[in-house]
Amino acid sequence: MIAIRELHEIADLEEVHALFGDIWHFDPGGEPISVELMRAFSHAGNYITGAYDGPTLVGASVGFMAAGGTLHSHITGAAVGRGIGFELKMHQRRWALERGLERISWTYDPLVRRNAHFNLAKLGARPQEYLPSFYGVMEDAINQGDESDRVLAVWELTAPHVEAAVRREPYRMELPPETAVALRNDGGRPVPGEADAPVALVAIPADVEGLRGVDPGTAKAWRHAVRDVLGGMLAEGRKVTGFHDKKYYVVEKA
Repeated sequence: MIAIRELHEIADLEEVHALFGDIWHFDPGGEPISVELMRAFSHAGNYITGAYDGPTLVGASVGFMAAGGTLHSHITGAAVGRGIGFELKMHQRRWALERGLERISWTYDPLVRRNAHFNLAKLGARPQEYLPSFYGVMEDAINQGDESDRVLAVWELTAPHVEAAVRREPYRMELPPETAVALRNDGGRPVPGEADAPVALVAIPADVEGLRGVDPGTAKAWRHAVRDVLGGMLAEGRKVTGFHDKKYYVVEKA
């Protein structure tokens, strides 16, 4: 059974730092957070938690208070395939609600399918802003020199669709007949389509992390295509309302 608890002691925070390093393999000096900063965050009443399988740390999350009644989740890492990330988010949600916070925000790479599906379909978060090259060029083992485009996801903690997701109710999305494909996957490459429909789909690659290693040119093509299409739609005021078939963002006109 996984146990989640808040962390304050230096020894625990050093374990978190080591866990993040094992997941991302950051270059020296490229770590997104230090032990010292986690210690300061914790002392100031921010969110630092670890997920434990017995005595073993298998996941952790670091967040800080932001404007507008929001907890910003800065970094979360966990062992893959065991539901630990979901349990961390449930704990994070309870923690925020107990403190009167209305939402949690975080950034994620819009090209990573499993993250998009997890954030939108399993949690009910919604992309609010497209952030080109948010962290500059990243050199960790996962990002491999790619430009660090991010989407700012906002999780409205008491929205009806979020409460349904928290109850693990099945995620269903009905697309209207006039739905168009604004960006499609054609043999592994991005191809722009019809972007002006009331409801449009934006495809992302099956495995961008693997693609960076074997075909960086195609990975870069996907990066710029999604930036242009999805980023352009968000800049126009359109809303992402879901993630369809584990491969398409669903974008609707306001």
